[in-house]
Amino acid sequence: MKMRAWLDEIAPLFEKGGKYSLWYPLYEAVDTFCYSPATVPKVAPHVRDGIDAKRIMVTVYLCVFPAIIFGCYNIGYQAHLAGALASSSFFSCFWDGLLVFLPVYLVTFIVGAFWEVLFAVVRKHEITEGFFVTSVLFACTLPPTIPLWQVALGISFGVVIGKEIFGGVGKNFLNPALTGRAFLYFAYPASMSGSAVWVAVDGFSGATPLSVVADNGMAALHATYTWWDAFWGTIPGSIAETSTLFILVGGLFLLFTGIASWRIVLGVLFGMAATAWMFNAIGSDTNYMFAMDASWHLVLGGFAFAMMFMATDPVSASMTNTGRWCFGLLIGFLTVVIRVINPGYPEGVMLAILLANMFAPLIDYVTINANIKRRLKRGAR
Repeated sequence: MKMRAWLDEIAPLFEKGGKYSLWYPLYEAVDTFCYSPATVPKVAPHVRDGIDAKRIMVTVYLCVFPAIIFGCYNIGYQAHLAGALASSSFFSCFWDGLLVFLPVYLVTFIVGAFWEVLFAVVRKHEITEGFFVTSVLFACTLPPTIPLWQVALGISFGVVIGKEIFGGVGKNFLNPALTGRAFLYFAYPASMSGSAVWVAVDGFSGATPLSVVADNGMAALHATYTWWDAFWGTIPGSIAETSTLFILVGGLFLLFTGIASWRIVLGVLFGMAATAWMFNAIGSDTNYMFAMDASWHLVLGGFAFAMMFMATDPVSASMTNTGRWCFGLLIGFLTVVIRVINPGYPEGVMLAILLANMFAPLIDYVTINANIKRRLKRGAR
């Protein structure tokens, strides 16, 4: 209660006409982080629901943590396999991985928050909770060996170019975390792909399973990893994208609460499975990726993480129920097409979602107009 009283006491200093009115977004961010807003809507629409944007973002943020915890363990575990650790216990591996993850996330959060506050102050609007989710998702998609200056550059691009220049949260049509990740991939491919960027040990090289398939085929993959290795996540990969199991633990909770759209998730899954089956049926003697079935597409690369946490972004995804199905199917289809047709870039889900983000407004437009025409025909009868 003392905190509440103190915030109320200093509020006039930050409100319009106050001595520190320029910094109202910072005051408002602290106030709404500590307590639920006391204000209520005075004009339509009125939504009587206990779930506000802050609670949604906090829930998404917490649901990513199972994948992060295992990701920290896996960073240390992969270093142990490379011979850089004396102990392979869970806590030893987790601690070594945490020391890799924390600097990446702190740089992401500090630099991204700087841009969020700057735009909020200039535009005189509130600091939204969406950045908490953007920051943690962006950090999760990075390789553990990425230089910190590239982390700062990537999140700056994602926040400024992917969101703020369009007006901020709710007005951006691209996922900011993926925008920053895509920028880093195309600007600094040597730091984001290849065989030497996935294990936090200097001088060690080890290809990801997707690269193994693209270069040597499914037989080489089976000789190196089992499907259960990939499902549990004890394979090289981005910081928190390797464990399908722990990704699903958090993702299913989002589906249960209704925060994530089950239509999008199933659409992505069905689109991927159907397209993988099509390429399996066609086959190829020169492109090994044709032989990868849907069960392997699910557990390799960032597919599961993107399906549960990226594709379901409520701002950049389709808004209509039918549109969500189409949006998800398009992502699943494009993911496999990019992975298979372009084996030089075996990971495809990042670009698939960004491309689908561009089509989301068109998908909703066509869906809504089709519904209007159908209702008009029923009315004419």
